[in-house]
Amino acid sequence: MARVLPLIAPPIRRHCLVLACVSMLFADGCSQQQGRDIVSQFREGQPQEFLQTSVDRMATLTMRDNLDSLYLLMSKLYLRNPEELKKSGFLDARIAGQQVRMAIELQQPLPTLGGKKDLAALRYAMSPQFLGDRVGAFIYAIGSMLVTAHGNRLEFYMTDAINPTFVSNAARNIETATWILSQRQNRNGEPMLFSNEISEEGSNLSFAVEFGKIVARLDLLTQMLDERYRRIGLNYAQSLLFLNFLPVQ
Repeated sequence: MARVLPLIAPPIRRHCLVLACVSMLFADGCSQQQGRDIVSQFREGQPQEFLQTSVDRMATLTMRDNLDSLYLLMSKLYLRNPEELKKSGFLDARIAGQQVRMAIELQQPLPTLGGKKDLAALRYAMSPQFLGDRVGAFIYAIGSMLVTAHGNRLEFYMTDAINPTFVSNAARNIETATWILSQRQNRNGEPMLFSNEISEEGSNLSFAVEFGKIVARLDLLTQMLDERYRRIGLNYAQSLLFLNFLPVQ
């Protein structure tokens, strides 16, 4: 007698069928979600991003984040050094900070520094001869040094070239500036600028932490730039080794 197949699938087959359907729905849902995410990110992008490589975009974001860290440090320094705010001629630290920020981003001189920028400004700002707002001058000096190290630009595109050596040097200069900030004293034996503090009442190392973030971003960007130019050289060498013609369109 011929065996009659059951009309209802065994439990195992039913379970497999259910799992397969759920997996398909889940995969379809993920694909739709990823599609929506891509469309959302595309809409949020700026038109100029089409003229940037991934390294250019990273350099632009690194510059933005590093300047934001500097402005945060400036606010904290004004809080710890209210006498410097008085020297700035402004009663509000936000207004004083805006003047420094504009000078950095528009690449204009800071009047109290006598036209000095980047390293020359940094040396002068942390010298006993400087009698102006030391907080604003110190932050301006570092900010202008960062801009100089990146080829005097704040945003970067495919036609721009960034020297990784200068970016790495900027990171080392930040480390030196951090040491100067913590160690240099005035004639009375007090710090020229109060920043980090370790005492019986507690510790405040937020300044060193924020400067460390700037250094870490610069070092990462240096590695990315080195790899970018290394790959350009390797690609050219490979084209010669394998006698491949380079594309022209």
